[in-house]
Amino acid sequence: MFISVIIPVLHETKINCFLSDLLEKKGKENLEIIVVDGDPTGSTLNLISDKRVIKLTSPKGRAIQQNKGAEKAVGDILLFLHADTLLPHGFVQLIGQAVFSGNSGGAFDLCIDSSHPFLKFVSRVASIRSRVTRIPYGDQAIFINRDLFLQINGFPEIPLMEDIALMRKVKKTRVGFKILPVKVVTSARKWIKDGMIYTGLRNPILAMFYYLGVSPRTLVKFYY
Repeated sequence: MFISVIIPVLHETKINCFLSDLLEKKGKENLEIIVVDGDPTGSTLNLISDKRVIKLTSPKGRAIQQNKGAEKAVGDILLFLHADTLLPHGFVQLIGQAVFSGNSGGAFDLCIDSSHPFLKFVSRVASIRSRVTRIPYGDQAIFINRDLFLQINGFPEIPLMEDIALMRKVKKTRVGFKILPVKVVTSARKWIKDGMIYTGLRNPILAMFYYLGVSPRTLVKFYY
């Protein structure tokens, strides 16, 4: 099993710290790391010091950037990782166990990096929700068999809800998909910046409207 880690970025000034953590946790396992910059000047790519990292630019948009990375990837498993989400130690082995037990993909439980009781509650609810719905969000480090990803034509190139849209397509194939009982740690920066209560209400409300058929191009105006 060979994993391609695909990381969409935009103005990530701490990218080297993030990549150092990723490289340390992968240990001696063989995988490739692809960073896709949504800034055409490559402002984040220019900061990357590790020559092992594959660097790409694409038009801005998480779905577009992740599809671009998948086009370049050679791994049989694609791991889509946000640049503010830290993987657990042994993540390669954990993914391998999930795949070798018959699953075509999966994701991790969520932990928001904060001691605030509200964000601890949100983390717990997110982990439960993803198990019930079988639709994890992008900050849970979704991984998927490359052949399946190509079969369902990757991420729909929409400005918001691309993770939900991808997982809805995966669900329709009825393949095995496992939510691992190990947490990734995602930054609380967006929650703090936008306001915890506001963000906690905004995200599920926008997701609900998406499920009801409202266009992501309409919803993105309210997100930002």
